[in-house]
Amino acid sequence: MNRIRSECIEGYDTIATGPIRVPPAMTDVHNQAQRRRNMSAIRSKNTRPEMLIRRGLHARGFRYSLHHRKLPGHPDMVLKKHRAVIFVHGCFWHGHQCPLFRWPASRREFWTAKILRNRAVDARSVEDLRRAGWRILTIWECALKGKGKRELEDVLDRTDAWLRSGRGHMDIEGLS
Repeated sequence: MNRIRSECIEGYDTIATGPIRVPPAMTDVHNQAQRRRNMSAIRSKNTRPEMLIRRGLHARGFRYSLHHRKLPGHPDMVLKKHRAVIFVHGCFWHGHQCPLFRWPASRREFWTAKILRNRAVDARSVEDLRRAGWRILTIWECALKGKGKRELEDVLDRTDAWLRSGRGHMDIEGLS
């Protein structure tokens, strides 16, 4: 454990509230063609966690529009009636500090810059949406996947309660 800690590079993230840990470089286990196939198969819209939330909210009577291009950050769901937007974020792509997030071992500089840039864009989008009078809910992938996942009904109940409450910003994360 100490050896791993001593090999890590410690940096500071301006978006998060504390230090980030970046592991030492390793070679990729896939060749370039295989890595390209893997990465091209990753979706940005209509992901499994997003579809679970969409189906659950629709079954509860909520109606929404999808991926509104005119709003900052292009929210996954926009509920105009409730003046609310919902983001369903993947823990890796948005650098969520949870057990599902691990810094990639290869191409450290690229991934660190990309994930920190994603976090900066997320923070800017949330601020712009708040200033425009929108309420923001972020549902993290770890709430629906992994050892600390919540029951889907719990996530939907929390989302339903938040939508009806009129409260501002809220995050739904996995259990730690």
